[in-house]
Amino acid sequence: PTRGTERRESIHTPPGSTRGAATLQQSLGRIYTLAKDQQGCRFLQRQLESDEAAEAVGLILAEVLPYLAELMIDPFGNYLCQKLIEKATNDQRLAMITQVGPNLVPISLNMHGTRSVQRLVENAKTPALVSALVSALRNYVVTLIKDLNGNHVIQRCLHCLTSDDNQFIFDAVAAHCVEVSTHRHGCCVLQRCIDYASPPQKLQLVREISVNALALVEDPFGNYVVQYVLAAAVPTQVKEGMVQRFLGHLANLSIQKFSSNVIEKCLVFAEGALREAMIEEFIHGGRLGDLVRDPYANYVIQKALAICSPAQLVAFSDMIRPLLPQLRNTPYGKRIQSKLLREPNNNAAARY
Repeated sequence: PTRGTERRESIHTPPGSTRGAATLQQSLGRIYTLAKDQQGCRFLQRQLESDEAAEAVGLILAEVLPYLAELMIDPFGNYLCQKLIEKATNDQRLAMITQVGPNLVPISLNMHGTRSVQRLVENAKTPALVSALVSALRNYVVTLIKDLNGNHVIQRCLHCLTSDDNQFIFDAVAAHCVEVSTHRHGCCVLQRCIDYASPPQKLQLVREISVNALALVEDPFGNYVVQYVLAAAVPTQVKEGMVQRFLGHLANLSIQKFSSNVIEKCLVFAEGALREAMIEEFIHGGRLGDLVRDPYANYVIQKALAICSPAQLVAFSDMIRPLLPQLRNTPYGKRIQSKLLREPNNNAAARY
């Protein structure tokens, strides 16, 4: 046999072994080495699925506990760690968290380690376990959120822990709203925060988003956070307060790729006096000619034409009709012209 075959035979099939428990007993003293070997790791996981699983957890954990932080980020060892966490008692899990606590954040940032930490979160069923996890993660929430692997640990906390236990996440996100919202991973995590937050926590987040809405709406990622708030189950007056921050900036926001999408949604969301104020700004802001020619803003104007009041449609028509000869040969010019043909006595509310 080859050298590799001899090694597998000597490690995984001790002579005379007929039962899983006996095999594990004969492997004592070599558990750490087995855990970092593909076949050895599979062998150990099988012991954790056997009838003697409770005993196997104790025997394996006794040898690997000092090396747990290393094994959690190992390509093979992390699978053993996940299975250990799943099969361990709460006291054993607490011992594991205590052991790796100082290294829990670096482990979470690792492509293999993140899986083990997520398994810890999923199995944190006692106050002591939750407290130990929160203590280890509390000061590194933003770092984790912005990481390709670490953000999944925070999302697992949101999913598995109570909203009260997750207050440390909501506090960190609210305190670093712009930094999180304008990040590729952060904007997604913030949306999940809104989903899992209690009503007071949701208000805590949305108010920070509203205060920073002008900065977020122009960002490639932050604009999605603003759009999410518009669709979220939060008090209407809070959303209206956010939209009001865009007044006086509608033209500039409409000619930009990302913010133009948000302004369209704001027009649909806004009602009554707020919608009228937005449309009046388009009509009388002095830049309507530029807006109807702009590749982004023209869609905003089309939306405004579709939902404005009859009186505002007439005002729009008076401003835009002189520009139609220049727009006639453009795709968006034709669409704007079709919107102008809408009957002025049609009530916008009836149409939408």
